[in-house]
Amino acid sequence: MDLTEPLRPTSLHEEVAARLRTMVFERQLQPGEWIDEMALVEQWHISRTPLREALKVLAAEGLVTLVPRRGCQVAELSEDDAADLFPVMALLEGRCAYEATRKATAADIDELQTLHAALEDCAARGDTDGYYRHNHVFHSRVQALAANRWLDRTTGDLRRFIRLLRGRQLAWPGRMQASIAEHRALMQALVARDAAQAERLMHDHLMAQLQALKALRQREARSATPAEESDVHAR
Repeated sequence: MDLTEPLRPTSLHEEVAARLRTMVFERQLQPGEWIDEMALVEQWHISRTPLREALKVLAAEGLVTLVPRRGCQVAELSEDDAADLFPVMALLEGRCAYEATRKATAADIDELQTLHAALEDCAARGDTDGYYRHNHVFHSRVQALAANRWLDRTTGDLRRFIRLLRGRQLAWPGRMQASIAEHRALMQALVARDAAQAERLMHDHLMAQLQALKALRQREARSATPAEESDVHAR
């Protein structure tokens, strides 16, 4: 290998991987959905090689699953996955809030308040999709302000899996209003430079998301049961 050879610009498969990643996070590719490789090849006017290389990248990240002789399926978080993941994220994001509170400049706090204002606007309008998007930006910014590369790496790796849910817990009645109330309290702690309080509030905020998700899934399971029983009797 010639180490003096000029490096190439971003390869095609990396661009394809970025596009696929966005489709997964935006739920244009649904959890559990089988990816239609031929359709994407035709739509994007590419060969199957960069697509398959891109799918390998996403498989390594845990966003898709490669199934021999069947194809590629978008990853889906089970109830057990969520129950295991959220407490870990609560610890990590709590630590992010702690370190961000200690390290953020006055300008950084102003920026967080601006991001929080966007959340307030979405909550007031009942814009669940907008709230989810701005919430992701807010949490990512707190993570960045923690300025801890090890914490950032670990939190960033796991945040990908949280994004697979795309804020589903916001569909639980009253959850968005509860979430914005939690954010208000967090902002107060950040402004007051109370790092311990910010850590606790962020931790509890993540755990509240898990509880809402559990309640939502239980309601969906109860709703599905009668339909399934009717289908069985019909047979």
